[in-house]
Amino acid sequence: MTSPEADRGAIGFAEKLLMLLDEGHFTATYKYAVLLSLMDLCLEQSTKHGAAPSMVTTRQLAEKVVEMYWPHAVAFGIAGEDQESKERVLFQNRPKKDHSGGQAAIVREIVKFRSEHAPDPSATITRARHAKKKAFEELVRRVEWKLVEMPLPRLQRIGDMETPFIYQINWDRTITKKTFNNWEGFDNAIRFMGPASEYLVQLAGLLRPLIQRQWAAMVARFNTDIVKDAELERFLFGVDRISLAPVRDGLRDLQEGRCFYCEGRLGDKVEVDHFVPWARYPNNAIENLVIAHGDCNQSKGDHLASADHVQRWAGRLDLDGSDGQLREVADDARWEKAPARSVGVARSIYLRLPGDIRLWQGKKAFRPIDRGALELALSGGGMA
Repeated sequence: MTSPEADRGAIGFAEKLLMLLDEGHFTATYKYAVLLSLMDLCLEQSTKHGAAPSMVTTRQLAEKVVEMYWPHAVAFGIAGEDQESKERVLFQNRPKKDHSGGQAAIVREIVKFRSEHAPDPSATITRARHAKKKAFEELVRRVEWKLVEMPLPRLQRIGDMETPFIYQINWDRTITKKTFNNWEGFDNAIRFMGPASEYLVQLAGLLRPLIQRQWAAMVARFNTDIVKDAELERFLFGVDRISLAPVRDGLRDLQEGRCFYCEGRLGDKVEVDHFVPWARYPNNAIENLVIAHGDCNQSKGDHLASADHVQRWAGRLDLDGSDGQLREVADDARWEKAPARSVGVARSIYLRLPGDIRLWQGKKAFRPIDRGALELALSGGGMA
């Protein structure tokens, strides 16, 4: 049985991992492949007593990433008369608007290897590894360099700060291929931070389906001309089923024409944002909605807002049922009101956060948690 301290540590680790998954600066699916590969290596490389490893190598990671992408590196198409014209290896990075452009480099390497040495789409990676040992070794080496050069030094960046909570490496984004190729001078160890490898093992059953779902959703968005069910998840669970337009003008007036987050003047294009992210709890009640600039909304994404924002958000809630301004906006639009539920959800999420978590403040800016301010705001001290 784990201790409360260990439980909080695992929760804090999961919270930071969720922040990584929501970071918008990734334009390819590498972060998903790397995270799942690290998780698998932790499961595979356990000691005889079952403890997770303290480190893995970039070579081991490269082999695992090739395994991850191997089934993706064959043509995908839709059924029908025009299947041939709508068939290709799915993009794993953001394509141009006309669906043209380069494939993600690692996927491109695997596609090239498969076309030359394993053209049968049903060919297994095990058979290819044994049949073409030298060519496969060269493939893994090229993939290893791409991982060293790109996702590994960038993966743990949250906003404008590096936050190494999963692993440490002895190089940064300035590394050159010459340094990498220096067998004696390059340290290929990926050293896990504290109990991070144990957390990856403990949380694997929960994290794997989440990461796989986000990976699939990103690929679907990159390939909407072929993947016709790209919007299925949004249809079933997303926020677009109900238009938020009816409350936009009322909230804009309530906020005196200013963005809730940066407090700058709003132009013609404004967005309604869920203050407690929809991904955390689906809540369209008026209390959970704010007006924001599009870029502020995009930057916040599914991150939790900092204590400054929580204080202002909580300060306008109408908990006593009187005729507050939010209630007027909801009544005019015939919109749902749920002040007690909205603040209850916020308390449940915010007051359980570990002390080392960082919360979204503004564009690429995150602040350490201010637990005292959060407790004051959400206990009623900062509420109207």
